[in-house]
Amino acid sequence: MNDAQLLRYSRHILLDDIGVEGQARLLAARVLVVGAGGLGSPVGLYLGSAGVGQLTLVDHDRVDETNLQRQIAHRLDRVGQFKAESLAQSIREINPDVALRCLTQRADQALLDDLLPHTDLVLDCTDNFDTRQLINRACVKHRTPLVSGAAIGFDAQVSVYDTRQDQAPCYACLFPPETPPEEAMCATMGVFAPLVGIIGSVQAAEAFKLLAGVGEPLAGRLLMLDARRMCWSEMRLARDAGCSVCSALREPPKA
Repeated sequence: MNDAQLLRYSRHILLDDIGVEGQARLLAARVLVVGAGGLGSPVGLYLGSAGVGQLTLVDHDRVDETNLQRQIAHRLDRVGQFKAESLAQSIREINPDVALRCLTQRADQALLDDLLPHTDLVLDCTDNFDTRQLINRACVKHRTPLVSGAAIGFDAQVSVYDTRQDQAPCYACLFPPETPPEEAMCATMGVFAPLVGIIGSVQAAEAFKLLAGVGEPLAGRLLMLDARRMCWSEMRLARDAGCSVCSALREPPKA
């Protein structure tokens, strides 16, 4: 790290659990963020400001005025702009040293198979079940750790699915693709504005812990929040030996 970086990241470096070595790992990290909306906004801003070296942002959607109530990376003068590009602009304004790549397209299997061999960590900041399943499937296949968050109304959840560990569950162990839940959309049900900020911040924290090798990640635990009562609860997760995804797709660990 140069002198400017030592100064910028000094509050991380002062933490014994992170230090210079941990911050160097963040600077060398390659992270994929899928979704640049309510969850992706705090995720991208925190990862960029605190020095994750390479960020790839994927989102096909454009900024709408209704997004501005909670998607804090976007601005009124960017309505109509691709969300991935708007988020990248906000990150650059905080930290121009981050290497940013914007992909204004849907995350499909071909794209994920192309990106994940060169990715250290994926953050799922999307808002629909099918895309979450697609991301999980790719992460299992490539043994890439996944930080997944979801929020609707006043309720939210977040977890880490790290199938580099043979006994770790994947997203499909908990939410089988064969039995999709009834979709709940922000446009019809609404979402409490600070909720996505809370969950996105937790996702960013879990990402930093995984990348820097700090603490105990949420792997094997689902953290749930009822924001009406501001009450957290936790559920232990176990791998489903009959899971249609991770029982068949796990590849050998990356070299």
